[in-house]
Amino acid sequence: MEILRIEKISLSMEGRQILKELNLSVKAGTVHSILGSNAAGKSSLAYLIMGCCDYIAQSGKILFLGEDITGLSVSKRAKMGLTLAWQEPARFEGLTVRDYIAVGMKEKDNSLIERALHSVLLEPRDYLDRQVDKTLSGGERKRIELAAVFALQPKLAILDEPDSGIDILALDNIIGMIKELRKQGTSVLLITHREEVSEIADVTSLMCSGTIVKEGRPEEVGRYFKEKCIPCPTKVYPSKENGV
Repeated sequence: MEILRIEKISLSMEGRQILKELNLSVKAGTVHSILGSNAAGKSSLAYLIMGCCDYIAQSGKILFLGEDITGLSVSKRAKMGLTLAWQEPARFEGLTVRDYIAVGMKEKDNSLIERALHSVLLEPRDYLDRQVDKTLSGGERKRIELAAVFALQPKLAILDEPDSGIDILALDNIIGMIKELRKQGTSVLLITHREEVSEIADVTSLMCSGTIVKEGRPEEVGRYFKEKCIPCPTKVYPSKENGV
C-alpha cells in the first residue's frame, strides 16, 4: 500500500526550474531515502510535499493516503498525519523543551514526551525545563526537533538531514530515531546527500537536477551515487589546467 505518491511534479522558482516531472512512490511502513548531491532539489521536494509557503507545483499532483493534497495548506496536511523535520531547527526564546515537544500533540502526555527524548538519546531530566534557545547547541536542537516529530506520532515523517548532518547528529542516533518511528507505525522519507545514511532505508531514490534518475536497493544506489555522482557531472568544476 502506498502512503505517498507523486505524479509528474514540476516546480519553478525565481525563473529556475527546480523539479522536472518528478515521480515518486513511498510504501506505507517503510523507510524511503532520497539521495542526491547538494542543489539536486531534495529539500525543495520536501517543502513541496509539506505544502510550505511559495512552494507551489506548476504541474502534477501529490497523493497522500490516496487523497490529492496538492492544493491543501500545511496545517491540513499536518492534520492528516504528515510532518517535516527542517534542515535547520528553529530557536524559541521563552519556550521550554517540554512545551516545544507538546505543541503539536493532541493531548499533552508527559510520558510520551519523555519517551520522545529518550528516542533521540537525551535524558529528560536534563532537558525538559531548558529553553529552546541559543544555550542549546545545533545538535541538541536538532535532536529535540526530532523528539517533537516522534511525539506527534505522524503517519509519514519527512526527515531533511542538514548539510552537516553526520557531524551534528551521529549516525547511530539517526538509526535509533528511525527505528523508534517505525515501531510506532510511522513511515519515513529520509532526505540526505550521504550514501552511508541512505543505507538505513528499505528503498533509495537517487535525485539529480530535479528528477529521480535511479531507484532500488540502498547499497546499489549508494554505490552508483559514489561512483557516478561525486563530483557531480552536471556541474562545471574548475580544472587544474586552469591554475586551480
